[in-house]
Amino acid sequence: MLGIKKAISGICFLIVAGSVPATAQDLPLAAFFGTFKGGGVAENRDSIYFGVTVRDFDVSIQPAENGFRVDWATIIRRGGDPNNPKVKRKSQSATFQLTDKPGVYRAVDLADPLLGGKYAWARIEKQTLYVYALLISDDGKYDMQIYERTIKPSGMDFIFSRVRDGEPVRKVKGKLIKYGD
Repeated sequence: MLGIKKAISGICFLIVAGSVPATAQDLPLAAFFGTFKGGGVAENRDSIYFGVTVRDFDVSIQPAENGFRVDWATIIRRGGDPNNPKVKRKSQSATFQLTDKPGVYRAVDLADPLLGGKYAWARIEKQTLYVYALLISDDGKYDMQIYERTIKPSGMDFIFSRVRDGEPVRKVKGKLIKYGD
């Protein structure tokens, strides 16, 4: 009886292992093109005391010469009257061109972070487009912003992380839906 159980377990393992796909391929850049809209919440280490903030997102990723352009906006609602919170809008854009490293892109409008500029790059891994932005404060501390945009059947999952000199500052998670082609 023990031998039959082992044989069945082995067959079940082979069936399950055989149905798991090998390492997933990176999506082509074109899979990320489109306009996406959605929302999410932001958390930081004080969220346990002060709650989270609600955000709306607009993201447009379009082809550009030898790469892509991404434009994004965040609308932040926090503080004030709960029925009429304070609203703040932040917009950014960047154009990236392919480097000699497969799936790695460099921002074309790079500026020296020590002179108040931003250094940015992007990469694709599986279903996710990562965009990184490095800034350096006047006192030499770094600020790293990481945008993860993962393609899903329903649209796009979004995670924004901000780390200042090794300390997590904020994490924003959201879901976006694709509009148009």
